[in-house]
Parts: sequence; structure tokens; C-alpha cells
Amino acid sequence: MIRLGTLAGYLFEGPRLLGGWTPPPAAAVYVILYRPSPDERPDRYAVTYVAHSDDLSAERFPFQHPRASCWLKRAGSKWKVHIATFEVPGGTRAHREQIARELIAVYKPSCNTQQYDRSWEDRWIGEYEARTTKPLTTPKDPT
Repeated sequence: MIRLGTLAGYLFEGPRLLGGWTPPPAAAVYVILYRPSPDERPDRYAVTYVAHSDDLSAERFPFQHPRASCWLKRAGSKWKVHIATFEVPGGTRAHREQIARELIAVYKPSCNTQQYDRSWEDRWIGEYEARTTKPLTTPKDPT
């Protein structure tokens, strides 16, 4: 098990070596990982790709996936590429998309062509004050 996301809020199955993994026919968010310093820190992984799928068995794993060449280049060998998956309990495609976007914003994976920023704008919620609540007090800068 590995925890990923904002405040490490998502419990992913894995990491597993991608080369020996058989994907199940399940909907999930998945991350492709590698170890940047396997000798010095064997317990540390770097996220190089994040996506979600309606059916993992249709994703052309392990190495026929359209972004697999990027994973291999980043990891250095197909035996150094790992995968972790999160089957969202009761989640829909929209939930998986949102989780994947959050993970991309947090980890900035180099093999994802689409990147997202962690940002906040007042117009999304706006300034407000009501009898039962006060304006937001949390910082707007996510870092």
C-alpha cells in the first residue's frame, strides 16, 4: 500500500512491478512510479504518470500503452517501472477524473502531457458573510 494525494488521502494498492502485473477488468485511478534513488532510498518512489481508466485490462499494459516509452525512459528499464492503483469506492468516472487531476497538480508527473495548477480564485466561491458563517480564513495559496 502507498498513500498519495493531498495530505496523502488516497490509499493505493501497490506499488507493483509493471512488467509482471496483470491488470484486472476494473475501473481505477492509476499511477506509474519509479525509484529515483533505489540504492540510497529504496522505499521512495517518484510519480511519473497519472491517469484513470474505466477498465484497466483495456489500457494495453504493461508496455503497449501510448505513454510507455516515456515511463521507460524516465525509469531507465522496464524492470524499474511500477504501478499503483486506486479503485474509488462507489466512485464514478467523474470522481476518478477529479482524483487524477488532483494527483497531477500535486506531483507534476513528467510523462503527463496535460498539467494542472493548484490555485484558488475568489470568483469560484466569492467573498461572503452570513449569520452562520464568516468569510474563509484558510490561506488561498496552496503551498
